Amino acid sequence: MGKFDGLLLASDFDDTLYDLTFHIPERNLEAIRYFIHQGGFFTVATGRAHRTFAPYAPMVPMNAPAVLSNGAAIYDFQKDEMVEQTLLDQRAPADLGALMGEFPSLSLEAYHGEDIYIWNPNEITMAHMKKVACDYTICPVHAMPTPWVKALFHQEHEVLVNARERLLSRWADRYEAIFSNPRYLEITRKGSTKGGMVARLAQILGVRPEHVYCVGDNQNDIPMLEKSAIPFAPANCAQEVKDWGARILCHCNDGVIGDIVEVLDKLY
Repeated sequence: MGKFDGLLLASDFDDTLYDLTFHIPERNLEAIRYFIHQGGFFTVATGRAHRTFAPYAPMVPMNAPAVLSNGAAIYDFQKDEMVEQTLLDQRAPADLGALMGEFPSLSLEAYHGEDIYIWNPNEITMAHMKKVACDYTICPVHAMPTPWVKALFHQEHEVLVNARERLLSRWADRYEAIFSNPRYLEITRKGSTKGGMVARLAQILGVRPEHVYCVGDNQNDIPMLEKSAIPFAPANCAQEVKDWGARILCHCNDGVIGDIVEVLDKLY
């Protein structure tokens, strides 16, 4: 028996668990190991898809399945199997292609299984592909194979804000559209968010809602912060997360998971 039995701690990856220097601070690793040793479940909830997170998964001492693709999937890296996955509406290529016709500067990145397809790439897209270090296929939207797990639009924030408004004014019943970065707009199936999948994971693990804790830095993390008994965020988080009311801790470079486990250590 440990003091953290029956607790789930879910952390965003980029700019939260994984710092701005592209490392996991040793303080985070020590805190996670202690949390697990005391009976807690630790996992990552990331916007990254299986393809783009799998190379990093061995770096993280997770003992619970991970939430991937911004809430479109739960994947068990210990068993190497998909637990649950949602898919975009079959009309997504036509819908998102039409939106690109109205906003021709948009770049689209779509995920079909383990394959990544892009169209109308811009420098934001190419920087993202360099960051995730995966190969991809440039392909017109109508020719991309389906179904898609998720899609991303890349462009400057003000363009994406207008595109998001247009998308949701037409098809709010089909899609979630949320920022994971000011220049990345993530598209998943309606109802597929980090919050929904973290809640589903807690149900699978038998963790009560009041014992779920989450930390994240950007707008796409707010749905899971809403599920958190105490919503945590690193000091480097987006202003929208601060304005929403998350409890602000240290900068991600300083090991924010360490701060969280110290808080929980005093609570339990």
